[in-house]
Amino acid sequence: MNSKMLNARIKHISLAGVLAIGLMSATLANATTVQFQTVMGDFEVNLFDKTTPKTVENFLKYVEEGAFENTIMHRSVPGFIVQGGGFEYPGNLPLKAVTSHPAVVNEPVYSNRRGTIAMAKVGNNPNSATNQWFFNLADNSGNLDRQNGGFTVFGQVSGNGMAIIDAMAALSRFNKGGAFNELPLRNYTTKDHEDEVKVTDEHFVMIQNVVVLDESPDTADGLNPVKNTSRDDDDDNDSGGGGGGGSLGFLTILLLGFLAVARKMVVRGRQVS
Repeated sequence: MNSKMLNARIKHISLAGVLAIGLMSATLANATTVQFQTVMGDFEVNLFDKTTPKTVENFLKYVEEGAFENTIMHRSVPGFIVQGGGFEYPGNLPLKAVTSHPAVVNEPVYSNRRGTIAMAKVGNNPNSATNQWFFNLADNSGNLDRQNGGFTVFGQVSGNGMAIIDAMAALSRFNKGGAFNELPLRNYTTKDHEDEVKVTDEHFVMIQNVVVLDESPDTADGLNPVKNTSRDDDDDNDSGGGGGGGSLGFLTILLLGFLAVARKMVVRGRQVS
């Protein structure tokens, strides 16, 4: 095989590699920036779809279905967390439970530090997360990183988002029974509670919707979330640093494979010639 034919073949292989990587990137490009649209202001969250892929895929499935539209923040614990994703206000009471999909596997790669979003789950069942999530108001790593197999952090609040979440956490809380014994409410007083004033969308912390803003999987790459090092089996769940690296690493290996084939063809061509 002459040099011109070899060069043409190598270019063809290289182009095929680039196209393959491009196609795979498009396939793996889950949205990593979402916007929470709430009655107290909108804020953005970067999702770690490269290092917590199953959790992000699960969360985005609910987003794509509009499952978080007109839901509420149903639990607030000052200095700890605010929680939502589980209950919808359909325009009147009672609240409606959001339909849940099968539970997602636990991916406790990152630490539960202030400003992160993590999945809620059933006690003593690490792989029980479905649709409920919470925002960490403080450094909860000493508790949540190890408890129940570690709580999966799958994103980080950006910009001034925590100011909005802190405002939610500062609201008065009321015991309305059942799952709503730490319910944050707006424009609602203790007297209202004692008089059993009906709670409406004027009082709930409403999540009007969660929408995708950026479909690039690289929007979280500039973040540097803290790794969860508290778990005994941490190595089994470690997928790489930064905002992710699992899919990028695979694509890198694929590209190296194409280049290796190309180099081998050059060597064989020289041997023939």
